Amino acid sequence: QVQLAESGGGLVQPGGSLRLSCTASGSIFSIYAMGWYRQAPGRERDLVASITTAHNTNYADSVKGRFTISIEVAKNTVYLQMNSLNPEDTAVYYCYATLRRDSNFNYNNYWGQGIQVTVSE
Repeated sequence: QVQLAESGGGLVQPGGSLRLSCTASGSIFSIYAMGWYRQAPGRERDLVASITTAHNTNYADSVKGRFTISIEVAKNTVYLQMNSLNPEDTAVYYCYATLRRDSNFNYNNYWGQGIQVTVSE
C-alpha cells in the first residue's frame, strides 16, 4: 500500500500565500517524480507543477512566477509554495507521485485525497 498525505490548504485572501505539503509513505521502492494537479468546480483536473527527484521542474503557464515546487527526496515529500494567489487559483489540489513499489514493478501514479484551497476576500 502507498499513501499520500497532503496538508497546508485553506482560505486565503487575494494576494496571499499558502504552502502545500505532500508526503508519500508505505511500500515504496523508488520515486521518479511528484507534483500537483488542481480541479475547480465544473472543470477538468489540470497539472499545476511537477518535479523529478533530479529536481527537473515543470509548471503550468498560469502559475509560472508565482508558484514554486520543491522536493525533499529523503523524506518523500513535495512542497508547493503559492504566492500572489488570486480567486482563479481556487480549487481542490491533488498531490501525486510517480513511483514503483518494487524493482520488478513498473512506475505508476498514486494520488492523494485532495486538499481545498480557497482564495477569497
